[in-house]
Amino acid sequence: MTQQSYENIIFETKDNKAFLTINRPPVNILNIATMEEMNDALISLVDNKDIKVLVISSTGEKAFSAGVDIADHTEDKAEKMLQVFHDIFRNMSKLDQVTVAALKGLTLGGGCEIAIFCDLAIAADNLKIGQPEIKLSAIAPVALLVLPRLVGLKKASELLFTGKIIDAAEAEQIGLLNKTVPLASFNSELDSFIQPFTELSLIGLKFSKKGINLGLETDFMEGLEKIEKIYLEELMASEDAHEGLKAFMEKRKPLWKNR
Repeated sequence: MTQQSYENIIFETKDNKAFLTINRPPVNILNIATMEEMNDALISLVDNKDIKVLVISSTGEKAFSAGVDIADHTEDKAEKMLQVFHDIFRNMSKLDQVTVAALKGLTLGGGCEIAIFCDLAIAADNLKIGQPEIKLSAIAPVALLVLPRLVGLKKASELLFTGKIIDAAEAEQIGLLNKTVPLASFNSELDSFIQPFTELSLIGLKFSKKGINLGLETDFMEGLEKIEKIYLEELMASEDAHEGLKAFMEKRKPLWKNR
């Protein structure tokens, strides 16, 4: 286990996994300093060929994050706050690794946006999640972009227009979560959930993510043409694509080089 020293987060890498833990109990409010540290950790994973999965979680059971610090929304800080916060998503967009939100308790505002932006999400059954910004006559830019893609226009509009907070069961039902597990067994369930990704080639994960995102941004015919180009010109130029096929034909386990 390798751990980097930060004040507001814990960032560790072990084997093929990275763990970014928000560490500002009791409700893990995201101030500018915390978000800057998160960005530093995320940047360190860009082009990293060893890490295959990133888990973003928090300390304690009360909250994943209750959102961005209201004190940083004031007129003199708002521009910097928004830039640093949105840099989290810009940096996450650069990652080849599978990103997994591991959620307990309150997951509100900016915390909710980070959760829904991750590729996958697993939550404890004490989850309470939502975007209450509308109640302050504010908006959640990332949620406005991402939430309709996840749950459809009507449901996203309901959640964003009302600021409604929903529980884990409803969140899973509408597609915000991959899995809900008991709080008491959360850590072991999380380990089991992320294990399959560590056994895969980072190359395959990278181009799967790239193709999924392309599909969201383009119509079918244009998207298919672009993904065909990725397959033939990028994927098939990788060592792991050839190793996967060769291992299958030779009836053996592939030896991934992640390149």
